[in-house]
Amino acid sequence: QVQLVESGGGLVQAGGSLRLSCAASEGTFRTYAMGWFRQTPGKEREFVAAINRNGGIIYYPDSAKGRFTISRDNDKNTVYLQMNSLKPEDTAVYYCAARNVMMTITSTPDYWGQGTQVTVSS
Repeated sequence: QVQLVESGGGLVQAGGSLRLSCAASEGTFRTYAMGWFRQTPGKEREFVAAINRNGGIIYYPDSAKGRFTISRDNDKNTVYLQMNSLKPEDTAVYYCAARNVMMTITSTPDYWGQGTQVTVSS
């Protein structure tokens, strides 16, 4: 079973940037597609970005295009989410996820991290 640990969340002003990291526990990291989701209280978890095993395929919903960038380093067993031009509505708990096949907006991951809080002040 893959264990995922997110870091990099925090408080940032609107217009600012944050980079989230997600470290995986095992060396089979490169066999998983990875993704990021986010959730605010009372709402369903929302898909943010996904990247395939070798980083050659990346998918974003319209809400993230142009501002968020997902990347991965298979040698470090880590996936990243660079978030720029942050808005107050980006405030959420951000979750890292792993799946045996590529994720899209309707996918259910196989594994989840514990989440990291991102708060964007206006």
